[in-house]
Amino acid sequence: MRRRGRPWARYLYSTALYCLSPLIWQRVWREQVLTNPRRERLGLLPKGPAKGGIWLHCASVGEVLAAKPLIEALLVRYPERRLIVTTMTATGAERVRALSQALQQSEATGDGPLEHHFVPLDFPGAARRFIARLNPALAIFFETELWPNLLAACHQRGIPTAVVNGRLSPRAYRGYRRLRPLMQDALSHVDWLAAKSTADAERFRSLGMAPVAIDVVGSLKYDLIPPAGTEALSRELSLRLGSRPVWAAGSTHPGEEEQLLQAHARLRQHYSSALLILVPRHPQRFDAVAALCQEYGLATARRSRNELPDTRTAVYLGDTMGELLALYGAADLAFVGGSLVPIGGHNLLEPAAMGVPVLTGPQLANFEDVAAILREAAALVEVPDSEALVEVLVDLFIDEAERHRLAEAGQAVMAANRGALGRTMAGLGRLLGK
Repeated sequence: MRRRGRPWARYLYSTALYCLSPLIWQRVWREQVLTNPRRERLGLLPKGPAKGGIWLHCASVGEVLAAKPLIEALLVRYPERRLIVTTMTATGAERVRALSQALQQSEATGDGPLEHHFVPLDFPGAARRFIARLNPALAIFFETELWPNLLAACHQRGIPTAVVNGRLSPRAYRGYRRLRPLMQDALSHVDWLAAKSTADAERFRSLGMAPVAIDVVGSLKYDLIPPAGTEALSRELSLRLGSRPVWAAGSTHPGEEEQLLQAHARLRQHYSSALLILVPRHPQRFDAVAALCQEYGLATARRSRNELPDTRTAVYLGDTMGELLALYGAADLAFVGGSLVPIGGHNLLEPAAMGVPVLTGPQLANFEDVAAILREAAALVEVPDSEALVEVLVDLFIDEAERHRLAEAGQAVMAANRGALGRTMAGLGRLLGK
Protein backbone atom coordinates (compact mmCIF):
# COMPACT_ATOMS: atom_id res chain seq x y z
CA MET A 1 0.00 0.00 0.00
CA ARG A 2 1.29 3.45 -0.93
CA ARG A 3 1.62 6.11 1.73
CA ARG A 4 -0.33 9.29 1.18
CA GLY A 5 1.53 12.02 -0.66
CA ARG A 6 2.05 15.62 0.34
CA PRO A 7 1.00 17.52 -2.81
CA TRP A 8 1.34 20.88 -1.07
CA ALA A 9 5.07 20.21 -0.70
CA ARG A 10 5.33 19.52 -4.42
CA TYR A 11 3.48 22.76 -5.21
CA LEU A 12 5.95 24.74 -3.08
CA TYR A 13 8.84 22.90 -4.77
CA SER A 14 7.45 23.74 -8.23
CA THR A 15 7.06 27.39 -7.27
CA ALA A 16 10.69 27.47 -6.17
CA LEU A 17 11.74 25.90 -9.50
CA TYR A 18 9.90 28.56 -11.46
CA CYS A 19 11.60 31.29 -9.40
CA LEU A 20 15.01 29.73 -10.02
CA SER A 21 14.35 28.88 -13.67
CA PRO A 22 16.80 31.46 -15.13
CA LEU A 23 19.66 29.96 -13.11
CA ILE A 24 18.55 26.39 -13.85
CA TRP A 25 18.29 27.04 -17.58
CA GLN A 26 21.72 28.71 -17.58
CA ARG A 27 23.17 25.57 -15.99
CA VAL A 28 21.63 23.09 -18.41
CA TRP A 29 22.31 25.28 -21.47
CA ARG A 30 25.91 24.04 -21.37
CA GLU A 31 24.83 20.39 -21.15
CA GLN A 32 24.16 19.89 -24.83
CA VAL A 33 24.97 17.49 -27.65
CA LEU A 34 24.17 17.99 -31.32
CA THR A 35 21.93 14.92 -31.49
CA ASN A 36 19.48 16.23 -28.88
CA PRO A 37 17.69 19.58 -29.25
CA ARG A 38 17.41 21.78 -26.18
CA ARG A 39 13.62 21.66 -26.35
CA GLU A 40 13.84 18.17 -24.85
CA ARG A 41 14.54 19.97 -21.55
CA LEU A 42 10.94 21.18 -21.71
CA GLY A 43 9.50 17.75 -22.45
CA LEU A 44 9.08 18.48 -26.15
CA LEU A 45 9.76 15.08 -27.68
CA PRO A 46 8.38 13.78 -30.95
CA LYS A 47 5.23 11.86 -30.09
CA GLY A 48 6.18 8.24 -29.69
CA PRO A 49 4.40 5.04 -30.72
CA ALA A 50 1.73 3.34 -28.64
CA LYS A 51 2.45 2.66 -24.99
CA GLY A 52 4.83 -0.21 -24.42
CA GLY A 53 8.37 1.09 -24.04
CA ILE A 54 10.57 0.95 -20.94
CA TRP A 55 12.07 4.20 -19.69
CA LEU A 56 15.25 4.19 -17.58
CA HIS A 57 16.61 7.45 -16.14
CA CYS A 58 20.27 7.79 -15.14
CA ALA A 59 21.85 11.05 -13.99
CA SER A 60 25.23 10.96 -15.74
CA VAL A 61 28.21 8.85 -16.78
CA GLY A 62 28.65 6.95 -13.53
CA GLU A 63 25.04 5.90 -13.37
CA VAL A 64 24.98 4.84 -17.03
CA LEU A 65 28.04 2.66 -16.45
CA ALA A 66 26.52 1.16 -13.31
CA ALA A 67 23.25 0.54 -15.17
CA LYS A 68 24.93 -1.20 -18.10
CA PRO A 69 24.18 -4.76 -16.89
CA LEU A 70 20.53 -3.75 -16.38
CA ILE A 71 20.32 -2.14 -19.83
CA GLU A 72 21.68 -5.28 -21.47
CA ALA A 73 19.35 -7.52 -19.48
CA LEU A 74 16.30 -5.42 -20.39
CA LEU A 75 17.19 -5.59 -24.09
CA VAL A 76 17.52 -9.36 -23.89
CA ARG A 77 14.37 -9.95 -21.82
CA TYR A 78 12.15 -7.48 -23.70
CA PRO A 79 13.46 -7.28 -27.28
CA GLU A 80 10.05 -6.22 -28.57
CA ARG A 81 9.98 -3.06 -26.41
CA ARG A 82 11.65 0.29 -26.96
CA LEU A 83 14.23 1.02 -24.27
CA ILE A 84 14.63 4.74 -23.66
CA VAL A 85 17.52 5.93 -21.49
CA THR A 86 17.51 9.54 -20.31
CA THR A 87 20.33 11.49 -18.72
CA MET A 88 20.76 14.93 -17.22
CA THR A 89 24.27 15.62 -18.55
CA ALA A 90 25.90 15.76 -21.97
CA THR A 91 28.65 13.35 -20.87
CA GLY A 92 25.94 10.91 -19.84
CA ALA A 93 24.35 11.29 -23.28
CA GLU A 94 27.68 10.52 -24.95
CA ARG A 95 28.09 7.44 -22.77
CA VAL A 96 24.63 6.15 -23.75
CA ARG A 97 25.41 6.73 -27.42
CA ALA A 98 28.71 4.83 -27.11
CA LEU A 99 26.95 2.01 -25.29
CA SER A 100 24.25 1.86 -27.96
CA GLN A 101 26.87 1.60 -30.70
CA ALA A 102 28.66 -1.17 -28.81
CA LEU A 103 25.42 -3.09 -28.27
CA GLN A 104 24.51 -2.85 -31.95
CA GLN A 105 27.70 -4.77 -32.70
CA SER A 106 26.83 -7.47 -30.18
CA GLU A 107 24.46 -10.36 -30.79
CA ALA A 108 24.05 -10.95 -27.04
CA THR A 109 21.52 -8.21 -26.38
CA GLY A 110 18.72 -9.00 -28.79
CA ASP A 111 17.34 -6.61 -31.36
CA GLY A 112 15.53 -4.14 -29.08
CA PRO A 113 16.37 -0.52 -29.91
CA LEU A 114 18.13 1.75 -27.42
CA GLU A 115 17.16 5.42 -27.53
CA HIS A 116 18.43 8.45 -25.68
CA HIS A 117 16.79 11.72 -24.68
CA PHE A 118 17.61 14.38 -22.12
CA VAL A 119 15.34 14.22 -19.10
CA PRO A 120 13.18 17.34 -18.87
CA LEU A 121 13.58 19.92 -16.17
CA ASP A 122 11.21 18.97 -13.38
CA PHE A 123 8.65 21.70 -14.03
CA PRO A 124 5.07 20.35 -13.82
CA GLY A 125 4.19 21.14 -17.44
CA ALA A 126 7.46 19.80 -18.85
CA ALA A 127 7.09 16.62 -16.81
CA ARG A 128 3.52 16.03 -18.00
CA ARG A 129 4.44 16.66 -21.65
CA PHE A 130 7.42 14.34 -21.44
CA ILE A 131 5.46 11.46 -19.91
CA ALA A 132 2.53 11.97 -22.31
CA ARG A 133 4.79 11.85 -25.36
CA LEU A 134 7.07 9.08 -24.13
CA ASN A 135 4.11 7.06 -22.84
CA PRO A 136 6.15 4.21 -21.32
CA ALA A 137 4.79 0.98 -19.88
CA LEU A 138 7.32 1.21 -17.03
CA ALA A 139 9.45 4.03 -15.59
CA ILE A 140 12.72 3.16 -13.84
CA PHE A 141 14.72 5.69 -11.83
CA PHE A 142 18.34 4.78 -11.05
CA GLU A 143 19.78 5.22 -7.55
CA THR A 144 18.73 8.59 -6.08
CA GLU A 145 17.09 10.21 -9.11
CA LEU A 146 13.85 11.21 -7.39
CA TRP A 147 12.12 13.95 -9.39
CA PRO A 148 8.79 14.78 -7.70
CA ASN A 149 6.90 16.11 -10.74
CA LEU A 150 8.07 13.33 -13.06
CA LEU A 151 7.04 10.72 -10.52
CA ALA A 152 3.67 12.42 -10.06
CA ALA A 153 3.14 12.58 -13.84
CA CYS A 154 3.78 8.83 -14.10
CA HIS A 155 1.29 8.19 -11.30
CA GLN A 156 -1.37 10.38 -12.94
CA ARG A 157 -1.12 8.31 -16.14
CA GLY A 158 -1.11 4.97 -14.34
CA ILE A 159 2.49 4.14 -15.27
CA PRO A 160 4.21 1.84 -12.74
CA THR A 161 7.46 3.24 -11.37
CA ALA A 162 10.53 1.66 -9.79
CA VAL A 163 13.68 2.95 -8.15
CA VAL A 164 16.52 0.48 -8.73
CA ASN A 165 19.97 0.23 -7.18
CA GLY A 166 18.40 2.59 -4.66
CA ARG A 167 20.93 4.24 -2.40
CA LEU A 168 21.06 7.13 0.01
CA SER A 169 24.42 8.03 1.47
CA PRO A 170 24.35 9.44 5.02
CA ARG A 171 25.13 12.88 3.62
CA ALA A 172 22.34 12.70 1.00
CA TYR A 173 19.95 11.39 3.63
CA ARG A 174 20.63 14.35 5.93
CA GLY A 175 19.85 16.70 3.04
CA TYR A 176 16.64 14.90 2.12
CA ARG A 177 15.51 14.83 5.75
CA ARG A 178 15.21 18.60 5.60
CA LEU A 179 12.78 18.12 2.69
CA ARG A 180 10.90 15.18 4.17
CA PRO A 181 7.36 16.26 3.14
CA LEU A 182 8.54 16.65 -0.47
CA MET A 183 10.37 13.31 -0.40
CA GLN A 184 7.34 11.60 1.12
CA ASP A 185 5.25 12.92 -1.74
CA ALA A 186 7.79 11.75 -4.34
CA LEU A 187 8.15 8.30 -2.78
CA SER A 188 4.37 7.90 -2.52
CA HIS A 189 4.38 7.62 -6.32
CA VAL A 190 6.99 4.81 -6.39
CA ASP A 191 5.54 1.30 -6.75
CA TRP A 192 8.73 -0.63 -5.96
CA LEU A 193 12.13 0.30 -4.58
CA ALA A 194 15.08 -2.09 -4.99
CA ALA A 195 17.52 -0.96 -2.30
CA LYS A 196 21.24 -1.68 -2.35
CA SER A 197 21.46 -2.44 1.37
CA THR A 198 19.45 -2.69 4.56
CA ALA A 199 20.82 0.72 5.63
CA ASP A 200 19.66 2.30 2.36
CA ALA A 201 16.25 0.69 2.74
CA GLU A 202 15.88 2.09 6.25
CA ARG A 203 16.78 5.60 5.08
CA PHE A 204 14.18 5.46 2.32
CA ARG A 205 11.60 4.15 4.79
CA SER A 206 12.41 7.02 7.16
CA LEU A 207 11.76 9.49 4.33
CA GLY A 208 8.29 8.09 3.77
CA MET A 209 8.62 5.05 1.49
CA ALA A 210 6.13 2.31 2.36
CA PRO A 211 8.07 -0.65 3.86
CA VAL A 212 5.99 -3.19 1.89
CA ALA A 213 7.21 -1.61 -1.36
CA ILE A 214 10.92 -1.96 -0.49
CA ASP A 215 13.12 -4.97 -1.20
CA VAL A 216 16.83 -5.22 -0.43
CA VAL A 217 18.35 -6.74 -3.58
CA GLY A 218 22.03 -5.73 -3.35
CA SER A 219 24.09 -3.54 -5.65
CA LEU A 220 24.06 -3.87 -9.42
CA LYS A 221 27.68 -2.74 -9.39
CA TYR A 222 28.73 -6.26 -8.39
CA ASP A 223 27.20 -7.58 -11.61
CA LEU A 224 29.67 -5.51 -13.61
CA ILE A 225 31.11 -7.41 -16.57
CA PRO A 226 33.81 -5.57 -18.56
CA PRO A 227 32.71 -4.89 -22.15
CA ALA A 228 33.99 -7.17 -24.88
CA GLY A 229 37.52 -6.26 -25.85
CA THR A 230 38.34 -4.50 -22.58
CA GLU A 231 40.65 -7.19 -21.24
CA ALA A 232 42.39 -7.54 -24.61
CA LEU A 233 43.02 -3.78 -24.69
CA SER A 234 44.41 -3.91 -21.15
CA ARG A 235 46.82 -6.69 -22.11
CA GLU A 236 47.93 -4.79 -25.20
CA LEU A 237 48.60 -1.64 -23.18
CA SER A 238 50.36 -3.58 -20.46
CA LEU A 239 52.69 -5.17 -22.99
CA ARG A 240 53.50 -1.76 -24.47
CA LEU A 241 54.23 -0.31 -21.05
CA GLY A 242 56.66 -3.09 -20.23
CA SER A 243 57.94 -3.99 -16.76
CA ARG A 244 58.02 -0.47 -15.30
CA PRO A 245 55.90 0.23 -12.18
CA VAL A 246 52.48 1.48 -13.33
CA TRP A 247 49.63 2.82 -11.23
CA ALA A 248 46.35 4.32 -12.35
CA ALA A 249 44.25 7.07 -10.76
CA GLY A 250 40.73 7.16 -12.15
CA SER A 251 37.74 9.52 -11.85
CA THR A 252 39.86 12.31 -10.37
CA HIS A 253 38.71 15.84 -9.49
CA PRO A 254 40.11 19.37 -9.12
CA GLY A 255 42.30 19.65 -6.04
CA GLU A 256 42.93 15.92 -6.22
CA GLU A 257 45.05 15.82 -9.36
CA GLU A 258 47.55 18.19 -7.70
CA GLN A 259 47.92 15.79 -4.76
CA LEU A 260 48.28 12.79 -7.05
CA LEU A 261 50.89 14.46 -9.25
CA GLN A 262 52.88 15.46 -6.17
CA ALA A 263 52.66 11.90 -4.91
CA HIS A 264 53.80 10.59 -8.28
CA ALA A 265 56.79 12.95 -8.35
CA ARG A 266 57.84 11.59 -4.93
CA LEU A 267 57.24 8.02 -6.08
CA ARG A 268 59.62 8.59 -8.99
CA GLN A 269 62.35 9.38 -6.48
CA HIS A 270 62.09 5.69 -5.54
CA TYR A 271 61.20 4.35 -9.00
CA SER A 272 62.50 6.65 -11.70
CA SER A 273 60.58 4.79 -14.42
CA ALA A 274 57.22 4.79 -12.60
CA LEU A 275 54.23 5.73 -14.76
CA LEU A 276 50.91 7.24 -13.65
CA ILE A 277 47.84 6.62 -15.81
CA LEU A 278 45.66 9.61 -14.92
CA VAL A 279 41.97 9.62 -15.88
CA PRO A 280 40.00 12.77 -14.90
CA ARG A 281 36.33 12.31 -14.09
CA HIS A 282 35.00 15.00 -16.45
CA PRO A 283 36.06 15.24 -20.11
CA GLN A 284 35.72 19.04 -20.19
CA ARG A 285 38.74 19.14 -17.87
CA PHE A 286 41.08 17.02 -20.01
CA ASP A 287 43.01 19.99 -21.41
CA ALA A 288 43.30 21.65 -18.00
CA VAL A 289 44.71 18.48 -16.44
CA ALA A 290 47.17 18.09 -19.31
CA ALA A 291 48.38 21.63 -18.64
CA LEU A 292 48.63 20.82 -14.92
CA CYS A 293 50.88 17.84 -15.68
CA GLN A 294 53.17 20.14 -17.65
CA GLU A 295 53.23 22.63 -14.76
CA TYR A 296 54.57 19.89 -12.53
CA GLY A 297 57.29 19.15 -15.07
CA LEU A 298 56.02 15.63 -15.75
CA ALA A 299 56.38 14.48 -19.35
CA THR A 300 52.87 13.54 -20.49
CA ALA A 301 51.45 11.42 -23.30
CA ARG A 302 47.79 11.90 -24.22
CA ARG A 303 45.75 8.90 -25.24
CA SER A 304 43.32 11.02 -27.26
CA ARG A 305 46.20 11.92 -29.57
CA ASN A 306 47.27 8.27 -29.98
CA GLU A 307 50.47 9.07 -28.09
CA LEU A 308 52.07 6.11 -26.33
CA PRO A 309 54.34 6.47 -23.30
CA ASP A 310 58.05 5.99 -23.84
CA THR A 311 60.77 5.63 -21.22
CA ARG A 312 60.75 9.39 -20.55
CA THR A 313 57.00 9.63 -20.02
CA ALA A 314 55.87 10.15 -16.42
CA VAL A 315 52.11 10.51 -16.95
CA TYR A 316 49.80 8.83 -19.44
CA LEU A 317 46.65 10.97 -19.59
CA GLY A 318 43.54 8.88 -20.24
CA ASP A 319 41.63 11.69 -21.95
CA THR A 320 39.15 9.44 -23.75
CA MET A 321 35.65 8.27 -22.93
CA GLY A 322 34.67 4.72 -22.02
CA GLU A 323 38.17 3.30 -21.48
CA LEU A 324 38.56 3.61 -17.71
CA LEU A 325 38.22 -0.14 -17.09
CA ALA A 326 40.84 -0.95 -19.73
CA LEU A 327 43.23 1.64 -18.30
CA TYR A 328 42.75 0.27 -14.78
CA GLY A 329 43.48 -3.20 -16.14
CA ALA A 330 46.80 -2.06 -17.64
CA ALA A 331 48.10 -0.94 -14.24
CA ASP A 332 49.66 -2.80 -11.31
CA LEU A 333 47.67 -0.74 -8.78
CA ALA A 334 44.56 1.44 -9.06
CA PHE A 335 43.61 4.47 -7.01
CA VAL A 336 39.92 5.45 -7.20
CA GLY A 337 39.44 9.22 -7.23
CA GLY A 338 36.95 11.52 -5.62
CA SER A 339 38.34 10.25 -2.31
CA LEU A 340 41.14 12.73 -1.48
CA VAL A 341 38.68 15.61 -1.83
CA PRO A 342 35.16 15.86 -0.34
CA ILE A 343 33.33 14.25 -3.28
CA GLY A 344 32.46 10.97 -1.58
CA GLY A 345 34.42 8.58 -3.78
CA HIS A 346 33.63 6.68 -6.95
CA ASN A 347 33.14 3.05 -7.94
CA LEU A 348 35.67 0.95 -6.03
CA LEU A 349 34.56 -2.19 -7.85
CA GLU A 350 35.76 -1.15 -11.32
CA PRO A 351 39.44 -1.95 -10.68
CA ALA A 352 38.43 -5.02 -8.66
CA ALA A 353 36.52 -6.31 -11.69
CA MET A 354 39.73 -5.98 -13.72
CA GLY A 355 41.79 -7.92 -11.17
CA VAL A 356 43.74 -4.89 -9.96
CA PRO A 357 44.36 -3.99 -6.27
CA VAL A 358 42.09 -1.16 -5.11
CA LEU A 359 43.45 1.94 -3.32
CA THR A 360 41.39 4.85 -2.05
CA GLY A 361 41.50 8.00 0.02
CA PRO A 362 39.36 8.64 3.12
CA GLN A 363 36.33 10.33 1.46
CA LEU A 364 34.00 7.39 0.83
CA ALA A 365 30.53 8.62 1.80
CA ASN A 366 29.00 7.59 -1.55
CA PHE A 367 30.46 4.08 -1.46
CA GLU A 368 30.72 3.27 2.23
CA ASP A 369 28.62 0.11 1.80
CA VAL A 370 30.94 -1.21 -0.90
CA ALA A 371 34.02 -0.07 1.04
CA ALA A 372 32.82 -1.97 4.12
CA ILE A 373 32.54 -5.23 2.18
CA LEU A 374 35.95 -4.79 0.54
CA ARG A 375 37.43 -3.81 3.90
CA GLU A 376 36.04 -6.91 5.60
CA ALA A 377 37.58 -9.06 2.88
CA ALA A 378 40.95 -7.28 3.25
CA ALA A 379 40.59 -6.22 -0.39
CA LEU A 380 40.89 -2.46 0.06
CA VAL A 381 43.88 -0.25 0.84
CA GLU A 382 42.85 3.07 2.41
CA VAL A 383 45.18 6.03 2.84
CA PRO A 384 44.46 9.23 4.80
CA ASP A 385 46.36 11.57 2.46
CA SER A 386 48.74 11.77 -0.50
CA GLU A 387 51.85 11.38 1.68
CA ALA A 388 50.60 8.05 2.98
CA LEU A 389 49.70 7.12 -0.60
CA VAL A 390 53.36 7.39 -1.61
CA GLU A 391 54.40 5.05 1.20
CA VAL A 392 51.75 2.51 0.23
CA LEU A 393 52.72 2.63 -3.45
CA VAL A 394 56.39 2.09 -2.64
CA ASP A 395 55.57 -0.86 -0.36
CA LEU A 396 53.19 -2.51 -2.81
CA PHE A 397 55.52 -2.17 -5.77
CA ILE A 398 58.08 -4.08 -3.70
CA ASP A 399 55.62 -6.73 -2.52
CA GLU A 400 54.33 -8.58 -5.56
CA ALA A 401 52.74 -11.30 -3.38
CA GLU A 402 50.61 -8.71 -1.55
CA ARG A 403 49.50 -7.18 -4.87
CA HIS A 404 48.43 -10.61 -6.04
CA ARG A 405 46.54 -11.27 -2.78
CA LEU A 406 44.69 -7.93 -2.97
CA ALA A 407 43.70 -8.58 -6.58
CA GLU A 408 42.34 -12.04 -5.79
CA ALA A 409 40.46 -10.77 -2.75
CA GLY A 410 38.79 -8.06 -4.82
CA GLN A 411 37.66 -10.52 -7.46
CA ALA A 412 36.36 -12.86 -4.76
CA VAL A 413 34.20 -10.01 -3.38
CA MET A 414 32.78 -9.42 -6.85
CA ALA A 415 31.92 -13.10 -7.29
CA ALA A 416 30.37 -13.47 -3.83
CA ASN A 417 28.04 -10.48 -4.16
CA ARG A 418 26.66 -10.93 -7.66
CA GLY A 419 22.95 -11.56 -8.06
CA ALA A 420 21.32 -8.15 -7.66
CA LEU A 421 20.61 -8.05 -11.39
CA GLY A 422 18.47 -11.17 -11.31
CA ARG A 423 16.50 -9.95 -8.30
CA THR A 424 16.01 -6.54 -9.91
CA MET A 425 14.79 -8.04 -13.16
CA ALA A 426 12.32 -10.24 -11.26
CA GLY A 427 10.85 -7.18 -9.52
CA LEU A 428 10.59 -5.21 -12.76
CA GLY A 429 8.95 -8.19 -14.43
CA ARG A 430 6.21 -8.14 -11.79
CA LEU A 431 5.52 -4.47 -12.55
CA LEU A 432 5.30 -5.24 -16.27
CA GLY A 433 3.09 -8.24 -15.63
CA LYS A 434 5.53 -10.77 -17.02
